[in-house]
Amino acid sequence: MAYHTLAFAWLAGKAAVLLINAVHFPRLRPRPTPEGGPRVSILIPARDEAANLPHTLPGVLAQGAAEVIVLDDGSRDGTANIAAELGARVVRGQPLPPGWYGKPWACQQLSVLASGDILIFTDADVTWHAGALGAVLHELEASDADLLSVQPRQNNRTPGERLLTPLVDAAVLSYFPYPVITLPQAAATIANGQVMAFHKSALERAGGYALVRRELLEDTQLARRLKARGGRVASALGRNAIGVRMYRSYPESVRGFSKNVLPIHLHSRPLLLLSAAAHLAVYTLPWLLPVLGWSVPGARALRVLGLLERTAVALIAGRRTPADVLEGLLGPVTPLLALPVYLRAARRRVVWKGREYRQGEGGED
Repeated sequence: MAYHTLAFAWLAGKAAVLLINAVHFPRLRPRPTPEGGPRVSILIPARDEAANLPHTLPGVLAQGAAEVIVLDDGSRDGTANIAAELGARVVRGQPLPPGWYGKPWACQQLSVLASGDILIFTDADVTWHAGALGAVLHELEASDADLLSVQPRQNNRTPGERLLTPLVDAAVLSYFPYPVITLPQAAATIANGQVMAFHKSALERAGGYALVRRELLEDTQLARRLKARGGRVASALGRNAIGVRMYRSYPESVRGFSKNVLPIHLHSRPLLLLSAAAHLAVYTLPWLLPVLGWSVPGARALRVLGLLERTAVALIAGRRTPADVLEGLLGPVTPLLALPVYLRAARRRVVWKGREYRQGEGGED
């Protein structure tokens, strides 16, 4: 099959998924926290988060949850003192036991400590706006889910963090049609560990975070294993209720994404290589064709579609400032900027927040 036919098929398929998600993907809308509702525990695993907590923790504390617990996971920067000064209950995490990765162990400890009927795990860089807890509880009930994960709205400010960080939204909204995510099959599942709201009883029945004790991509794997055990999983876009500022620069984005890219590609390095090559062929190569002296039917249309895709992702995710919309212009260079991520992800070991992990050692079902 000709190159341009394959490229058009790729872009057309992603455009169809974007259209489906523009219609069907649930959006959170700020709401008052219901009176007399379930007891809610908001749980924050925190390792070296002193720079984030002053900006994000006050919004979490203002939600009106029964308890907010911050687990200090061996921080070296005063995370525990800052969280305590801001008014959260702070617990010092236990040392990492053999056979566990950092975040699953922190979340497992939090799930044992929590007294709520609803457990909401949220990262320290996630911002909760007024009405966010009411929005999460409403969507959890409306979806009749045992687990609701939220895709926070990206709050990218500097040019460096705009280069790769918006690809989080692109990966979800252009590859996973929401009606498929709701199917009972475990493989048809995604989740975002930045915000995960569980019915505690369902999490305990499934086996808790021990199910993903050796997973770097613990969020999606936990959702799949919960669904495989009869649980129901749903997702929603954070929009005006919940936001996040993940990484502050391009190098930080490269380091952060590289720990998850190989698990996303099923721990297959050949698939990782194929993915990098395919993105270069579809988004970058059409712009190089005139330089190379190659004539390809529809090359101009390929360029236009490649530019529009990322703009469409931003609009669906609720990112609508001029700078957000103009991120679409990065489409041709994004595969080149992502190459360092692929190269780091192909290594046997990755380092994140001072801990070293072997690649390709997933947990067990």
